[in-house]
Amino acid sequence: MFRFPMIPALLVCPALLAQAPTNVKSLSLQEAIKISLENNLQVEIAKESRAATVASIFITQGAFDWTLLGNASTSRQVSATTQFSSNTGILQRTEATSWKRNLTVGVQKPFEWGGTLQVNYNPVYSYSHGTLISPSTGAEIGTFNTPYPYTGTVSATYTQSLLKGFGRDATAVNVIVAKKNSEAANYQYQIAIINLVASTESQYWDLVFAERNLDNAKVALVLAQKQLNENKIRVEVGTLAPIEVTSAEAAVAQQEQIIIAAEAQLQNANDALIRALYPNAGRPDRLEPIDAPTLSHIQVDESSAEKMAIDRRVELKVAKLSKESASALRVAAENRTKPQLDAFVAYNGLADNYAGLGSVNSDLSGSRFPGYSVGLAFSFPIPNRTARGVLAQAHANERSSELSLKDQELGILLQVRQAFRNVDASEKGVEAARKTREFREKDLDAEQKKFENGMSTNFLVLSKQKDLDTARSAELQAQITYAKSVTAQEQAVGNLMEARGFEYPQ
Repeated sequence: MFRFPMIPALLVCPALLAQAPTNVKSLSLQEAIKISLENNLQVEIAKESRAATVASIFITQGAFDWTLLGNASTSRQVSATTQFSSNTGILQRTEATSWKRNLTVGVQKPFEWGGTLQVNYNPVYSYSHGTLISPSTGAEIGTFNTPYPYTGTVSATYTQSLLKGFGRDATAVNVIVAKKNSEAANYQYQIAIINLVASTESQYWDLVFAERNLDNAKVALVLAQKQLNENKIRVEVGTLAPIEVTSAEAAVAQQEQIIIAAEAQLQNANDALIRALYPNAGRPDRLEPIDAPTLSHIQVDESSAEKMAIDRRVELKVAKLSKESASALRVAAENRTKPQLDAFVAYNGLADNYAGLGSVNSDLSGSRFPGYSVGLAFSFPIPNRTARGVLAQAHANERSSELSLKDQELGILLQVRQAFRNVDASEKGVEAARKTREFREKDLDAEQKKFENGMSTNFLVLSKQKDLDTARSAELQAQITYAKSVTAQEQAVGNLMEARGFEYPQ
């Protein structure tokens, strides 16, 4: 673990100390990730997008719902006719009033294999009452009415597509695609979570860097002030030229500028992480990271990591689902190029005329007057350009999805190789930077002793101090680069969530 000593507040220039925030939250990397997963707005957006995609399954399945059909009507008609009656041998006029009530109740159900069932129940009430009148005298000859006004029918028809529209691959392709899109949306949600974790880690390490970079700058300021004080003493005793005080003062002023820039960088990094973790109210004034990067990463060889990435990366799972959807659409498009050939079988039951509805229902339920029909219906557009064009598009889309999948696999393998090389290089860089910093410390110590014995110059001491400042900054940057490269490696392998001990939020 890499830590740098804290500088006592009394050694730091009071003018450079900002007022301490009243609400400071100490934060580990695990806590930062947990808070981000709980509060981040991007997670909520991804979650709602996933829910919307899942809802599309119900929309497409609705094409195969039962449909209840109903129709009711009533009518009244007054009519009059004059005609020759063969029974009486005279002209007669008929004036009548007719009442008719009609009810149709039915259900319709399309099936995923390409069939459709429709059942209808249709009782009918038809009643007429009239008067027979002599046209010449206007006298009433007689009256009439309908003695049996009730009748009805019941019918059931099943139609099955035999070529075009046959099978689930043709009729339920929208359901198939919707389910795959729903799976893909869940993986897209996981991708959003992974990216959020990686982004949170990056911002956390940026804050660690900014905080410790400021500590390094304060250490450098203390060294510069110490050198300035020693130079002033030597000038007073006459062992050093006054010009050397000026160069030491310039070094102190330069270091104060560096601290001002480092403080601004720290505030910016702090604000960025607070904004990411606390999008709503309840934000702390400042975050204090308590973790430091360590030399640990996934212990697996590059070849095994490539296989792991191919199995685990959710981006590939999304691409595979996209290819499967394109294949399903291509199969459905091929089906649409076939002729439309439908077979149907129908039943039609009739009832006699009765004075009441009960007898009608008895006829219908008992199939007293049944009727049956079977047949075929054929249609085929020539030259069927629409279906052939849709099929050509489907083939192109399927091939495009196959190429995209292959391209993504190659890209992921490249990411894994680069991630492993970056981790290896950054790990070696941390060790090299540590040695450089240790050598610079020894070099400065030796130069200061030579200066104290009159064997060196103020310029060389200040140069060695600057070299040490640069080495400390480089070591810190190497540590942060290593931490970020480890995150990138675990993300490339598809192991980031497991490595951090988190599960995907539901």
